[in-house]
Amino acid sequence: MVKAIFFDIDGTLVSFETHRIPESAERAILALREKGILVFIASGRHLLSINNLGSLVFDGYITLNGGYCLAGKEQVIYKHSIPEEDIASLVQYMEKENEFPCIFVHEHTLYLNYHNEQSHEVFQMLDFPEPPVAPLREASKGETFQLVAFFTKEQERAIMEVMPRSEATRWNPLFTDVIPRGSSKSVGIDKMLEHFGIALDETMAFGDGGNDISMLQHAGIGVAMGNAGDEVKKVADYVTSSVDEDGVINALRHFGVL
Repeated sequence: MVKAIFFDIDGTLVSFETHRIPESAERAILALREKGILVFIASGRHLLSINNLGSLVFDGYITLNGGYCLAGKEQVIYKHSIPEEDIASLVQYMEKENEFPCIFVHEHTLYLNYHNEQSHEVFQMLDFPEPPVAPLREASKGETFQLVAFFTKEQERAIMEVMPRSEATRWNPLFTDVIPRGSSKSVGIDKMLEHFGIALDETMAFGDGGNDISMLQHAGIGVAMGNAGDEVKKVADYVTSSVDEDGVINALRHFGVL
């Protein structure tokens, strides 16, 4: 019996085309909660950047790809930040070799060092609230839980070599989320289940991007959206239709959850 379901946001609950939750997915979330099934967000976004879920209520939030987890919106149950040494090494690299736009995600704030064409394109694509801009040294100051780094796959190896305690979780060719090594949405699921007293085999997870692979493999049932990449579909237990073709509710009906 499914007791908890974890949803990615962008491309899973929210359409890249409309920047909204399809009406069918909204109905599904409400119906799940009425049945007593707990619903959770599992996203790369910071809670401050979740601006596209309307008035829907969730039982908890796995944010920053598992690095910061909350029961409800207030109770922090787990956090895991990038080691200071990695941030210092990255700042030195950017000052000496190649500075690129990067959002430094702190516990209660986000700062971007500067904009370029790629960052503007991504913010528009995701309808992402643009963080304030600050000089690199200022933006990087303080405990950092995630980076949203606008470098290409070709640049990734050289940059990540200066951050050996961190890893890149790419789900878009224009940028990657950099998180502390050992963080993932699957770790976030475990922290949430421990808090609520739910078994792993009583869970489902929905996702579409590379940063969803670990949780689709980990959950009792992993569902890939029809708009997901092949590498995501390959690890899922089931591939549903796309976010714009009622993929969430179709999968829930397929498994008899609704």
